[in-house]
Amino acid sequence: MKINELSPQKVWRFFDEITKIPRPSKKEDRIIEYLLNFAKERNLYAVADLFGNVIIRKSATNGREKSKTVILQSHSDMVCEKNSETEHNFETDPIQTYIEDGWVKARGTTLGADDGIGIAATLAVLDSHELSHGPIEALITADEETGMTGAFGLADNALKGKVLVNLDSEDEGEIYIGCAGGMDTVAVFEYQKQNIPDNVATLKLSVTGLVGGHSGDEIHKGLGNAVKIMTRLLLHSSKNFKIRIAHFEGGNLRNAIAREAFATVVVKKKHKKDFLRFIEQQIGFIKKEFALTDKGMSIVAEKADTPEYLIDKKTQYDLLHALQACWHGVFSMSSAIKGLVETSTNLASIKFDDKNKIIITTSQRSSIDSAKRNMAQTVASAFELTGAKVRFGSGYPGWAPNPDSEVLKISAQAYTTLFNTEAKIKAIHAGLECGLFLEKYPDMDMISIGPTVKGAHSPDERLEIESVQKFWDLLVEILAKID
Repeated sequence: MKINELSPQKVWRFFDEITKIPRPSKKEDRIIEYLLNFAKERNLYAVADLFGNVIIRKSATNGREKSKTVILQSHSDMVCEKNSETEHNFETDPIQTYIEDGWVKARGTTLGADDGIGIAATLAVLDSHELSHGPIEALITADEETGMTGAFGLADNALKGKVLVNLDSEDEGEIYIGCAGGMDTVAVFEYQKQNIPDNVATLKLSVTGLVGGHSGDEIHKGLGNAVKIMTRLLLHSSKNFKIRIAHFEGGNLRNAIAREAFATVVVKKKHKKDFLRFIEQQIGFIKKEFALTDKGMSIVAEKADTPEYLIDKKTQYDLLHALQACWHGVFSMSSAIKGLVETSTNLASIKFDDKNKIIITTSQRSSIDSAKRNMAQTVASAFELTGAKVRFGSGYPGWAPNPDSEVLKISAQAYTTLFNTEAKIKAIHAGLECGLFLEKYPDMDMISIGPTVKGAHSPDERLEIESVQKFWDLLVEILAKID
């Protein structure tokens, strides 16, 4: 069966079309054009602002003209992650989708269900002539994944509606009424190039095959972080064998747990065999530690070409000790909501640029703004103590739960009516744009729903087929009940 033949067929047809449109963050021109053409073909009002946000409006169905305007909100960009062996250009190539065991998946890349399925459901509502609903205002924001610049830039008079249904959650059967705020902390080391000494062997160390995933929604799972694992190998090796580093890179996006890391090192030839035995021993320890969370982990040491230079000894020492000290993972759990991560931090990536600089990107999240900033300073301290320059991103606010929300009550009752069971009412540790909307529109009544998406922000991203039908049925029922 093809994806566009799945049920609900209209939702899947639009999702299939969306997966064929390249839409990396900050490069959403083609999906914006697609959305505007969609509206034009159906004689719907549509506009795109300077930040790439698209607003499409549809009139109420007969008899529902006095109902409240409902904003259906999703985002147009997707996280672009792929396995190192996968050949794929996210700026030009369509996502290669397939169906397996009740899930829609992508071949070696992220699927883009986050948040392509939210867009697809929105378009299905706008395209339908059978549904009952009041006025609809579709808001598809740009650049959600790398800074929420679309939501930040949205004018405070752009929207008419006062009820917003965010379609960017990833667990069917759960209705979200709050989320964490977040910010980035970036550290930069400057290094001096040093010549390669005589009588050394060059080796490339690789850490691959980790699960990775969403740095908010999955940070509590104890998944391996490739940058942390590689740091551990390099730090112990430098102490025991005085290895020198030529290059170290790992991770990719600020909101994804690092799945891969690579380092090029040199070691004295007389120590090579002992060094390789030591690495094998460490591999055994590490794989045992992560046997339940990252079964596919691969750590390899192999011969490599001689590098052009090494980073200086002091920078190597400072870098490895700062990375080792840098916190990664859950910092504290919420005392208000059982099982909710309150504060966390993600060691997202390390990259070398062409100006003798090493850039380390981290991201912090918390449902409490002061705790978020304290976590950022905790991370910054590890780098500032070793001489790195640190800068903080402006961040984005959290979304405080409102248990008395009218749209929440309607949605919870709709779920019970449809499925004869109660939905779980929750807050999420991931970042949603709702906090920014609430700053601009303090009276906005909001919830967030979605189908089940697993492995978001990683090539293991997959969308549960059965959950899409239930997600759609719930959305249709909510729209029918909002007066």
